[in-house]
Amino acid sequence: MASVFMRIFNLICMMLLIGHWSGCLQFLVPMLQGFPENSWVAINELQDAFWLEQYSWALFKAMSHMLCIGYGRFPPQSLTDMWLTMLSMISGATCYALFLGHATNLIQSLDSSRRQYRERVKQVEEYMAYRKLPREMRQRITEYFEHRYQGKFFDEEAILGELSEKLREDVINYNCRSLVASVPFFANADPNFVSDVVTKLKYEVFQPGDIIIKEGTIGNKMYFIQEGIVDIVMANGDVATSLSDGSYFGEICLLTNARRVASVRAETYCNLFSLSVEHFNTVLDQYPLMRRTMESVAAERLNKIGINPSIVAHHEEEEGEDDDGSDSKTINAVVNALSEQAEHANTSIESDGSRSVLTEIGRSLHILTASLPRPKSECNFATIVEHQPIIPWTPFHRSDTIQNQNNNMSSTLQDNDSDRGDSNSSGARWHSITSENIT
Repeated sequence: MASVFMRIFNLICMMLLIGHWSGCLQFLVPMLQGFPENSWVAINELQDAFWLEQYSWALFKAMSHMLCIGYGRFPPQSLTDMWLTMLSMISGATCYALFLGHATNLIQSLDSSRRQYRERVKQVEEYMAYRKLPREMRQRITEYFEHRYQGKFFDEEAILGELSEKLREDVINYNCRSLVASVPFFANADPNFVSDVVTKLKYEVFQPGDIIIKEGTIGNKMYFIQEGIVDIVMANGDVATSLSDGSYFGEICLLTNARRVASVRAETYCNLFSLSVEHFNTVLDQYPLMRRTMESVAAERLNKIGINPSIVAHHEEEEGEDDDGSDSKTINAVVNALSEQAEHANTSIESDGSRSVLTEIGRSLHILTASLPRPKSECNFATIVEHQPIIPWTPFHRSDTIQNQNNNMSSTLQDNDSDRGDSNSSGARWHSITSENIT
């Protein structure tokens, strides 16, 4: 503010200085000519006057020219006076235009934030008129802007983005000092934790009646109340409790990975700071003690509104188990289908075509078991391995036997379906393997 007034004062002083030089020039030229009778000095009979009187008349004549309001007491009578008058008028008009331009810019910069606010409100009004919004909605938008910006508009994100990281952190901590002082959760917390949280907060404003959180939705942020009152509303419409300055809410779903257990409605104008789930997890991963503290508070709140915390905490896990169960059913269905194909092919095991079918079935089962969870139910399939390179896995049913062409020695499948059978006859090309009950 002081710098603006100083700049305006400097402009005025510059105008007076130029007027002083012009006045001196107006008197100097006639004096060098010996004060001719048609000069303005002789006409005003100032040849022998006191110097202060001479200077005053010269300054008056120069200022009259510069401000384009006249020629002084008398118009120019000589050619010299005429040229001096024109020079003075040109310099004066130039200085006057520069003075007005600089003064206007200084006055506008004196309250640029308010000017930007008025421009933004004007744009919003034009938008509402263009979209033909109803009167009630227009009124709410206008009231929102008035409460949110308080007649001043700043691009705070851009301003803070130009600062260094340390300076930006200091500014944010200072701006949120009232929030930190009013939130009991921050009172006994680690200062580093508080600093990490407040630097990730986002300022938001809600009007009376706004639904801040809706029950049953997926939570993506929690809120700290800087100013205002909110109601915790249950599914039946009853208000379980109310929260005011210094409280926080919305952390339950972020801790339990469940959906919102209640709705939150703004009772008055609310100035809130929100913390996204990504920033929430990032900060709490660094401070596990604060996570346990928030979990205990969340459990107390759930008990207060009549909800079992364990039910909410394990809700998502139960959904995951249901998904696993459906996957197991799918695996069993596929395995049974492949087993039926293997049984059909085994009836004609002597043919080479059936052996290729069994090979393909074994490969399919191998890919299936590698890519999906192991089914809980019993699967009746086995694999055989020969002493030949790159031998595919082949499934067999209980009591199926493959005859050895060279001898009667046999080998039994060991352990589970991922283990390979061993043979007592290393020179045999085909092994006789009897499949066991495989789990």
